[in-house]
Amino acid sequence: MTDIKEVSVIGLGYIGLPTAAILAANGIRVHGMDVNPRNVEAVNRGEVPFVEPDLADFVSRAVTAGLLSASQTTVAADAYILAVPTPFNEDYTADLSYIEAAARGIAPLLTGDELVILESTSPPGTTEHLADYLAGLRPDLDRDALQVAHCPERVLPGYVMKELVTNDRIVGGMTPQAAARAKGLYETFCQAEILTTDAKTAEMSKLVENSYRDVNIAFANELSMISDKLGIDVWELIDLANHHPRVNILQPGPGVGGHCIAVDPWFIVSAAPEEAKLICQARESNDAKPHWVIAQAERAMSENPQAPVALLGLAFKKNIDDLRESPAVFIARELAAKHPQTTFLISEPNVQALSAAFAELKNVELVDTDAAIANSSTVLLLVDHDEYGQVTNDQLDGKRVIDTRGQWRQLAAATKVLEGTHA
Repeated sequence: MTDIKEVSVIGLGYIGLPTAAILAANGIRVHGMDVNPRNVEAVNRGEVPFVEPDLADFVSRAVTAGLLSASQTTVAADAYILAVPTPFNEDYTADLSYIEAAARGIAPLLTGDELVILESTSPPGTTEHLADYLAGLRPDLDRDALQVAHCPERVLPGYVMKELVTNDRIVGGMTPQAAARAKGLYETFCQAEILTTDAKTAEMSKLVENSYRDVNIAFANELSMISDKLGIDVWELIDLANHHPRVNILQPGPGVGGHCIAVDPWFIVSAAPEEAKLICQARESNDAKPHWVIAQAERAMSENPQAPVALLGLAFKKNIDDLRESPAVFIARELAAKHPQTTFLISEPNVQALSAAFAELKNVELVDTDAAIANSSTVLLLVDHDEYGQVTNDQLDGKRVIDTRGQWRQLAAATKVLEGTHA
């Protein structure tokens, strides 16, 4: 049970809006806040400004029921959930400016007994920093009365609405009382186990989860490069190795993207640089993979330098429109910038227009998948969207193909053209 009747969610992005919608679906009055007017307007129309399966229905019903609204200013509530970005700086330390900005919006509204939850993935000590920052903004309040906790999100884009309900959650409080109160709020919608701990351990748990995956992806990515050098099909190799009962190698790709795996390990490295050697090496290995794919593409392009090139996919994972830290975006931009005389035909079925990252590049076009392949001599599959699984042998026949996801490994035309290039 929870005593919280109203919640303000600061940040209506890929985590904040689903959290707001699921709370509203369970009877909590939710005020959403976002600095982007497009997001605010979309939510107030009952719409979703990005691609996430099932979310639109939750938002529409919550807005119609009067349980969810959005604005560009923070509204007073019993609890505040911060779901804002925490990017890293050039030295890989965390940029906490978004968290501090959210705190400045909350501070004038506090009366002293509210619950403040940080969901943003953060380095150890960030929740304590948030509590100190709020106390500095409101020295008139009893610091012990204000309850601050950290509850990192643990959902997979494309499955967020399901996993908000079914995934275990970790809640770390600055005090046991804060952890218990936050747990009560999440129990309104989470049907899985909710584990409580201190704030710093909760922060570290999220970083460790994603660093574990990053290290294992780095192993798979290195295998793909080794296999290419030795003339081995890496997809078959991994499949065979995974028949061992204690081996579970992940799948390689063009790099690692997204708001978690590509970012979180750096927070551990910056907190303990002398000790986090393996974690650092994995990050460097995965960051190097896009450059290797670019070299593969240039080798294929060299056979017909003036011919258009198809780049399939920009998102950091399949079936979503999230481009954050996407290796596909990096690859596309680098290739287009290095080869201004070549036309790059980009297919991304989940977006309506190319992002600002391509604004200065005149040799890129967003086209549909069939047109991209038909009008190109080299084809790079960068994201394994379901749509690309419909590509046929006839479409790829005679083209140079670089399949960084192994989605076409069963196609005879792709296998023939790859000639040992298993990205």
